[in-house]
Parts: sequence; C-alpha cells; structure tokens
Amino acid sequence: MKYETVRSDVTVIGGGLAGVSAAISAARMGKKVALVQNRPVLGGNSSSEIRVWVLGATGLGVNRYARETGIIGEMLVENQFLNPDGNPYYWDLVVLERVRKEPNIQLFLNTNVYEVEADGDENSRRIHAAKGFMMGSERMIRFESPMFLDCTGDGLVGFLAGAKYRIGREAKHEFNEEWAPEESDNVTLGSTMFFYTKDAGHPVKFIAPSFAKDITKTAIPMKRVFKAGDNGCYYWWIEWGGEAHIDTIHDNEMIRDELWSVIYGIWDYIKNSGKFDAETMTLEWVGSVPGKREHRRFIGDYILTQNDLINQKQFEDNIAFGGWSMDLHPPEGMYASEYVSKLYCPDGNYQIPFRSLYSKNVENLMFAGRNISATHVAFGSTRVMATCSVMGEAAGAGAALCVEKGITPREVYQRHIKELQQTLLWYDASIIGIPYNDKKDLALNAKVKASSQLKRIKVEDPIKTYENSTDIAFIFPVEGKVDGVEILLDAKEDTIVEVELWDTGKPENYIPHKFKVKDSVSVKKGEKQWVTFNLPWNPAQPQNAFVIVRENENITFYQNEHQVTGTLSFIREKKANISRLLEAINNDQLVVQWSKKPLKRNPFCFRMLSDTDAFSPDKVTDGYLRPYGGPHMWLSENMEEGREEWIELEWDQSIKPSEIHLVFNDDVNEDLNNLHHIKTPFEVFPELVKDYRIEAYLDNEWKVLVEEKDNRKRRRVHNIVEDVKTNKIRLVVESTNGSKYAEVIAIRVK
Repeated sequence: MKYETVRSDVTVIGGGLAGVSAAISAARMGKKVALVQNRPVLGGNSSSEIRVWVLGATGLGVNRYARETGIIGEMLVENQFLNPDGNPYYWDLVVLERVRKEPNIQLFLNTNVYEVEADGDENSRRIHAAKGFMMGSERMIRFESPMFLDCTGDGLVGFLAGAKYRIGREAKHEFNEEWAPEESDNVTLGSTMFFYTKDAGHPVKFIAPSFAKDITKTAIPMKRVFKAGDNGCYYWWIEWGGEAHIDTIHDNEMIRDELWSVIYGIWDYIKNSGKFDAETMTLEWVGSVPGKREHRRFIGDYILTQNDLINQKQFEDNIAFGGWSMDLHPPEGMYASEYVSKLYCPDGNYQIPFRSLYSKNVENLMFAGRNISATHVAFGSTRVMATCSVMGEAAGAGAALCVEKGITPREVYQRHIKELQQTLLWYDASIIGIPYNDKKDLALNAKVKASSQLKRIKVEDPIKTYENSTDIAFIFPVEGKVDGVEILLDAKEDTIVEVELWDTGKPENYIPHKFKVKDSVSVKKGEKQWVTFNLPWNPAQPQNAFVIVRENENITFYQNEHQVTGTLSFIREKKANISRLLEAINNDQLVVQWSKKPLKRNPFCFRMLSDTDAFSPDKVTDGYLRPYGGPHMWLSENMEEGREEWIELEWDQSIKPSEIHLVFNDDVNEDLNNLHHIKTPFEVFPELVKDYRIEAYLDNEWKVLVEEKDNRKRRRVHNIVEDVKTNKIRLVVESTNGSKYAEVIAIRVK
C-alpha cells in the first residue's frame, strides 16, 4: 500500500461533465486542481460506460438559441467534427483530451473517496481533506486544498462533511409549487441502463438467461414503445428505484439486477415473440453501471424552485442558464401503469443563481450537477448534463476566485459577484442577459468600422415548397423601424392572406407575446409571387419581430436553401411532434406549438422592406455573446467569391496588445448532443469563419500579426508575442465554412 498527499488549490471530486467543467474552469484561471473520479473514464452518465445523451437547454430542439457555450460548448462542437457518427468511445476521448490539455489539472481516475476530514458545528463547518483509494494501484491519497467541489452527483463528499441536504419531494406548502405533492416524501427519480444492438447480417439466436423478466406479465409492452433497431436513450424509460422504500445509492446493486432482468427480457421479447423483424439482430452492448438521476440535493443560500423556472426569474447572481423541461417520471419507473412522465417547458431559458452552488453550512464546499440546491421539481430540469456542465464551469470559476482572494463562496456572492460574472463571460461561459464590460478589454474603448454590414435581410433562394396546412411564422431582428415584409408564395386560387406582427416579450424568448399590427392582402392566383404586407412598427429598443401568416389552404410557401443568421422560421403544430422521447409534453404551450424542427435549416423566403442596424460593426464590442433580443453580432454583406471582408478597431491613443480574443458564430440555435441523436449535415458549422488574419496598422501600412487557416472553433485566443504599438487593429475574413457572410460575435483586446 502506498500513502501520499496531494496539495492543490481546488479539489474537484466527481469526473462527470459537471466535475470536468469545474476542473477546467478553475485550471484556466491559473489554479492547481486535483480532479478525482471513481471510474476508469470521465464523462459520468455521458461516458461509454452508461451512454446517456448530453442534453441541455435546447430541450431536443424545443428552445431557440439555447445551446450552451463555454467548456461544454467547446466539447460538443469538437465532437461534431471528430466524431460525426456519435461513437461513445470517441466521446470519451473528447472529454479526456479537454482535461489532459490543461497543465494545471492532476487527474486521478479509479479513485474512490471514502472519508472527509471536516470540523465545526452543524451550522459552520470546514473541510480540511478528503481521502481516496486508487483501485488497482493500491494508493491511499489524501487530498488537501482550501476549496472542495462535490460533483459526485450523489453528494458523497458533502454528506461526509456534514453539509445540509434534502432527499425526495418537498411538500406543496413549502415553496408553493404546483407539481409538489401535498406531503413530503422520499420519492426520487430512478436509475436507468441502456443496451445497443446491431444487424449481424445473418440469423442470430438468443436464449434468454434464467433471470430475464417475462415482460408480457408487466405493463411494459402496453405502455412503452420499442423497436428492433432502437438503441440507447430511446430506452430512457428502462428506469427503476424511485419509490420511497428504495434508495438509489444503498440499493444500487439491486436496482442494477432489476434493470438487467428487464433489458434481457425486452431483448427476448424482441427476438423471440415473432412480433419484430429481428432475425439478424444481435446485442452489441449492455450497460453494467446504472445511470443515476437523483439522490441528495444540497441546501445552499438559495433553493431554486419550480416557480423560478416557469417565471424565468432574474437573479443578481445569475451565473448560468438552463432550459430543459421540468421532466418528472413516475416513482414506479418502467412498471408504472399510468403514462411515462410529466413535462413542462419554460417559455425560454431560465437563470441559475450562484447561491445554489455552495453549501449553506460548509464554508469551503461548492457543488455542481444534479446535487445543487434546488427543489425536486426544479431539479427535474437542472439535472440534465449540459446544464450540469455550465453550472460546473461557474462553480470552478467561483472556487478559483475564493482561493485567489482568500474568501468563502458566500463572500463571493456578497462582494464579488460581478467580478465572477465578468470572469465567466471572458471565457465565453453560458450566461444570458449580462453583457461583458470589464475594463481590461481595450476593445470596449475602440471605434469600430467594417468593410460592409448586412442592412437588409433577404431570404431569397427557394429550393422547395411548403403547403400552408397550418399557421407559419418567422422571426427577424428589429433595430430601427419596420415598414413591412415581402413573402414569396404561390396562390392556387384568388385568396386573402392574413399576416400579423407580434413582439416576443422577454429578450430570451422566441414566441409570440403581444400583438402589434396586422395586414390582409388580396392575392391573385399565380406562382412565385413576392407579396407585400404593410406592418409598420417602431419599437423603443432592439428586439425580435414574430410574424405570423395565418393558415390558408390556397397558399404554398417557399423554403430557402440556406439559413440566414438572425432569422428563424416555424410552423404551428396542431399536435406536438417534438420527439418520441417526449410524448407527455404539454401541447398547449406556445414554445411547444411553434416548432422549427420540421423545417430544419431551410427557413421561409421573405424580405424586409426596411433596413436594420442589427448587424452593425459595433456589435462586436457590445458585450453580448449570444442572441438576446437580437443577434448581437456583425454580419458583412454577401461575400462574393474571392472577396475579403474586414472589421477594424481604432483607438485615440496607441495600445500594446498582448492578447486578441475572437468569438465567431457557431449557431447556438443548432441542437447538438454527444451521440448525435440527430446528425447534422455538416461537421463544421457553415457560419464559422474559416480563414482569417489579424493585422495591425504600423508605419502607415497593415502588418499581419496572425494568420489562421481552416478554423472550426467558436472562440480563438491569439497571444501577440511581438512588441506591437498601434492604434488600429483589424480582423480580415478571407473565407467562411459555408456562410455567405462574415459573422463575428466579439473581438476583445487585452
């Protein structure tokens, strides 16, 4: 047995996506980090051991402009390029590589923490060390640091340290939550295991093991949908262990055995019942580690609730966002005789407060993931892994700030929350509604101009038609006044077309909110007509217009060949068609009814009748890193073949740049996950700038400082090693990965 001590600034225990993001975040802020994981791979429920899709605020495409940026955004975009087929082992590599590239992280795999040294009374405790055993190597390791992060999911570290926590469902009267039961109980969400199949190309027999469950004697065949070729997350409902008399931790092995019995029972039913075309199908992989959903939830200085999510409450300590539906499953799991789950989607993304990420009574304990300070109902949304990851990034940055200043997380909230928010934004983290305005960014004081800017939105290249069997709509940004729109359509007969313009309410929402103006136009029979609709509107501040064309069986619309940034198109579905995974979703919600998914990346053809300043050059220094009441990015005019576009920053006095940060558009409206539930038709986002150079104006001419080819990343940081003194810097876009426009979100200079 080998005994050793590891001293670091921050100890992160738990190597799921929350822990990985926390460790990377703290490391990038210059802190030494010990990342401790009890499994042989990183990624937690997303790893090849369990294989859950990484889902988040996009809600499988329900929400708009909701894909997370920051560390999880980097990993998902990298995975899109390196792993287009969604291989779970390649995803393991993407996560591992991201950790290995951080020199400040020491990684300890296969290391189980079994003891925590902490002292103090129940209301004021402090952790001094955590002890772990590294299996295989027989190493006993004592981890010491001023800050500890519990990203274990089950909350083991906080439990051992004496942190206050909750298990189960709160009573309705405690937080006035509509979905809470009348009395509190120990009911949780259960655990799940998946299986994968493949076609062997020849007949394959299957003889069920003795422990396989006869599912025909259960409610499963009547209440669940499965097919011979389904894999992985389509079987999310193979879930058990949520009832009050079962504990998802202490009964973990019993739960695993029950899940195994059902998996092999389902496969026996598929292979041998004669009801499926499965003669040549075989099992490729069966999970052996239950994917846990819920156990301890720690108590922080703020407990996030159902009402906070539904009302999209604004928090002064906003450090991350979520958007997944509140998704609660029946306690009986797969054996439930009633329907599968309850789902309710917020109208858009909601904020998560920093106070929900640190312990109320352990002064140097933070947490991120499914164990944060939230009620059971709110946890039903915050528990998904992309949301856990953005909370991890915030917790890691918060812990780093605590170490740097020698303070507690509570003191960060009380005195340094704006500094934490600005730090997160500097690293392109997932925050909504807060602009970056830190004085260390010299670009904020620069005058900005560009070779051109997109002034008039025109979605004009039709490739196919769409029958008007329901209401359709499109969104475009308004900065200035709106005169109206032209819409490309066919009329089968003479008819009257009714069009309405609505605002979208909150800047983070993309649904019709308040009616503003309408127009009805008589249209003659004919094809490919550009029909003008007068919709005058002059809002006091920039925002999006939601234009609805009411259902008309005589009208056919045209879809464009390419998506145009800043615009979205929708159809109003009469019955939600979100996903077979979400059959219990509430069809009365506007965010569900107005769907963009059937249209993919082919919006309706329309033209604005007035100019907009929504894509002006100064957007690259307005501080916003994602759409919020508008796109918040510079778009050039249509780039002709071989034509370069540039954007320039000029200062009144010379500066000496040491770093130049660029943030390019990677279309956060596009839904991604690690195993590619829906595969995109590209491996690199077309909107991303591909080839570019950075130039400084020296001795009356432009000198190249940086030249980059084949870029496929959203955020690029360039260190300027030369001793440069200049009052003008410009980014020259030579080409894109497919967009007609140069698209730049932010330029920062340090």
